[in-house]
Amino acid sequence: MSIHVLRAAALAAALLPATWAVAAPLSIDQAIDLAVQRSQMTRSALAAAMSAAEMARAAGQQPDPMLSAGIDNLPATGSNRFSTSAEDMTMKRIGISQEWVPAEKRAAREAAARAVVRRESVMEQVAAADARLQAALSYIDAYYAGEMLALTALNEKHAREELEAGKGRLATVSGNSAEVLSLTGALGTAEDESADVRQQQAAAQATLQRWIGDQADELMVPQLAIAPRQEEFVGRNPAVVTGQRAIEVARQEAEVAKLNRKPNWNYEVSYGQRQGRPDLVSFGVSIPLPIAPAARQDRETAAKLAMVEKADADLAEARRAAAGEYETLSSDARRLQERIERFQSAVLSPLKQRTAVTLAAYRASQASLVMLFEARHAEVEARRKLLALQRDLARTQARLVFKPLSRGAAQ
Repeated sequence: MSIHVLRAAALAAALLPATWAVAAPLSIDQAIDLAVQRSQMTRSALAAAMSAAEMARAAGQQPDPMLSAGIDNLPATGSNRFSTSAEDMTMKRIGISQEWVPAEKRAAREAAARAVVRRESVMEQVAAADARLQAALSYIDAYYAGEMLALTALNEKHAREELEAGKGRLATVSGNSAEVLSLTGALGTAEDESADVRQQQAAAQATLQRWIGDQADELMVPQLAIAPRQEEFVGRNPAVVTGQRAIEVARQEAEVAKLNRKPNWNYEVSYGQRQGRPDLVSFGVSIPLPIAPAARQDRETAAKLAMVEKADADLAEARRAAAGEYETLSSDARRLQERIERFQSAVLSPLKQRTAVTLAAYRASQASLVMLFEARHAEVEARRKLLALQRDLARTQARLVFKPLSRGAAQ
């Protein structure tokens, strides 16, 4: 079978689950998986990690040898100028030289390169975590925007029903033109509210589509995992993990700088050919002389050690920030949960009872259409407020769940 056919089949198999996931009611977990698969930042970080891994393989190798060739003592004046065979002092020379890096230095350079690989690998996980978080927040916004639209549509339906009933009552003795005008204005307000929420839903759907690659017609209720404990949240926080890797890189680079105080030796061997005289072989070694290490090599080492101190301070600050963020998010989640429970019992339940009582009174001709609409409208608005609180709670919980890196990434 052709390799192109195999690649096409593999691509189709890879895309098939994503297509089915969007066609069916989409869950938040499916949206997150799609977002991670499509994330170009994740792809970019993966490429950077692969690049660092390739560089690490070369870091522990000796430098390439250098080939040299030349002509020594070539006549520059006289009748034999530029002749390679007129003078017996003229010598054709070819040689090879090699800078010899001690094994200790090569091991330190390789360790520093491996530290960079681990740092870049973490950046891939950071990109994936950000894709998960942004997709989750977009999903929550899109879901609750749809729920909000359903409530505004219900409010609009109530206003239209009451208005039609009011117009019908104008032909009777109980009709009231002021009541009809009031309900007409209420219908216009309800229609404008629906248009506003519809606009918000379109924006939320567009943001979600940016992450999952297709439009989801139906979203399931977002079910979030249990939020991690503070130690786990801080330990897997992207800034903390990248800070740990930055310290590792800085320490390894400082070790390389320390070893640079010992210069590398260069060895050379060359062969010289002369006209009419014996050929010559030359051997040599070049040794750099660090005549002022306190002014150069020690300064380089001090600079790298200062970067270690900086990375350590950045990590400490990142830990504090992550702990503070966890406390804030946890506190917000608790307060929102308390507000939701209190709102349901102290606000929404009485309004539901009010709607039922007003409807019964209207059927008994003891309440006006305006009173009925106001009762229904108040209940719908309370349900919208409850949805807003639930959305805020879901967004807060999503930050707690998806802000940390996936388990195992911080190792």
